[in-house]
Amino acid sequence: MLNTTNPNSYKYHTKHLHVNILGGLKTTKLESMRITMSIQKPKSYNVLRHSLDLYNDNQVEKFTRKIAERLEIGTSVTRRTLQDLTKELENHRFLLLEKEQQAAAPNYKELTAREIKEAETFLKSKDLLKKTNKLIGQSGVIGEENNRQTMFLIFTSRKTNNPLHCISLGSSGTGKTHLQSKVSELIPEEDKVEITVLSANAFYYFNRTELQHKLILIEDLDGAESVLYPLRELQSKKRITKTVVHKDSKGTTKTIHLTVEGPVSVAGCTTQESIYEDNSNRSFLLYIDESEIQDKKIMDYQRLISAGKVNGEQEHNAKELLKNVQRVLKPIKVINPYAEFLELPKSVFKPRRTNSHYLQFIEAITFYKQWQRHRQYDKDTGEEYIETEIEDIQEANELIIDILLRKSDTLTGACRNHLERLKTYLINQNQTTFTNSEIRRNLRIKESTLRWYHKQLLAENYIHRIKKAKTKSYCFEIVDLGEYDNLRKQIDKALQDCIDRIKGNK
Repeated sequence: MLNTTNPNSYKYHTKHLHVNILGGLKTTKLESMRITMSIQKPKSYNVLRHSLDLYNDNQVEKFTRKIAERLEIGTSVTRRTLQDLTKELENHRFLLLEKEQQAAAPNYKELTAREIKEAETFLKSKDLLKKTNKLIGQSGVIGEENNRQTMFLIFTSRKTNNPLHCISLGSSGTGKTHLQSKVSELIPEEDKVEITVLSANAFYYFNRTELQHKLILIEDLDGAESVLYPLRELQSKKRITKTVVHKDSKGTTKTIHLTVEGPVSVAGCTTQESIYEDNSNRSFLLYIDESEIQDKKIMDYQRLISAGKVNGEQEHNAKELLKNVQRVLKPIKVINPYAEFLELPKSVFKPRRTNSHYLQFIEAITFYKQWQRHRQYDKDTGEEYIETEIEDIQEANELIIDILLRKSDTLTGACRNHLERLKTYLINQNQTTFTNSEIRRNLRIKESTLRWYHKQLLAENYIHRIKKAKTKSYCFEIVDLGEYDNLRKQIDKALQDCIDRIKGNK
């Protein structure tokens, strides 16, 4: 029998010959069986070492005669030993291949009856989104209440036919990657693909359906520039195809098509908002909370961890419940009967794509609440579907207002954050004007960064330069302290008008 205890040195000992296979057995080429062996008679020091392909009859026949001559043994015994060895190695290689396939296969968790019931009970509960957000907080995601819930729903949309995508934006060290990784921990392992660095063509070599309804997580978009184009195509067209030249076993050159099917949900992080405009247009932009309040929440949590006062079991249970909730959600069509009454505020830039995202986000909420919806069937096709309710639209409006607000803003996210901090500082100091040196000193901003912000604010007419009468020196003044609040009110009113129209037509 073949002894494979040592994977780098198989042993095959018979009454007449002792054979050792050095370096184990490769599983990459099934059309050949190239091995390196040492062979000798029992209790003999005369060892013959040789490399050959056991599927090459000429090589085997020559080696048989060489063994018979060198070890002084009959060719019939040698030939039978090599034939039996080949058969044993074939069987072992099939076992190795089977183990490799099992290891590569996604590890789908089989839920127990108790876990299924617990997840379904949770999905049927009242105020589902509020309870979900609370559970996300218990799992260890600190603060970012709106962003974390929006991100969780976007990740959930991977199971629909029109998944959503998101990009987390913020300054370096503000927790973009941390937020994405913590929320992604609530998604089952078999449903996500995490990427740090990927070559330009790597996406085309996934199996055809390997990425279907998967969540693709990119830790830093700066490290994945080469795959941004195929990612965009996968987001928009839900499939990518690459044509390559391939030689078959006979040496004939053929053209083959490599196709990878979607849909997929894509999430990434970056500090550079403007560089990835083509990708950001296809995604929800989630701006990280850089306020002092959020800083305090995170630092308090870090202190609790260091003091050993964080309930690790509670966090684990919250994560497992949300994972199981994801597992019991089933693909189902969503119809929004109120879609024709929904209109975006006129202030939103790129309204066509944003309107599509808005409707898909409402569908994602309805999809997540599928256990609370009456299942209906199309009279013509018999297809099962559920319908959106007004409550879903209201909850979507509450979560999406900040995203629409950013989509309506002429400033970049970083510049807007600076302007809002500047307004707060001036109100607290009870003053209307400021200088660069004063802001740099009190808000602790680098001179180059501050000048870049103020250049953009001057160009967009959010601030203007004025000359002091007494000192004849120049300072700055904000044109309108309430412009952002007014823009928020306009968007809020536009969304509420949609709800009022729906209720009026019921």
